[in-house]
Amino acid sequence: MADEIQARAPESGAPQQQSSGPGPRGPRSGGGPGGRGKFFRRKKVCKFCTEKIDAIPYRDVRLLQQFVAERGKIVPRRLTGVCTTHQRRLTRAIKQARNIALLPFTTRH
Repeated sequence: MADEIQARAPESGAPQQQSSGPGPRGPRSGGGPGGRGKFFRRKKVCKFCTEKIDAIPYRDVRLLQQFVAERGKIVPRRLTGVCTTHQRRLTRAIKQARNIALLPFTTRH
């Protein structure tokens, strides 16, 4: 009887082996090597370069509001897709518009 109990219960000190096959959700299909990603991310193109806008006017509030988040922060270029030179000009124009009260610094609570 004691032999039957020992045969059924595994030793608690020994590590259990895990299967090398796919997990409970199946094989991975993520963006890693050998797998295909679910989504194709298109490279973002600078809006100002495509429309050939050289000077970003600080008075154009509608244009500047597209690049300001809801809370008043300037949206980074990795999210907007604006090139480096236009992002610098855009930041300068947003700051000028804030200083003359065309754009708010923050939102009201």
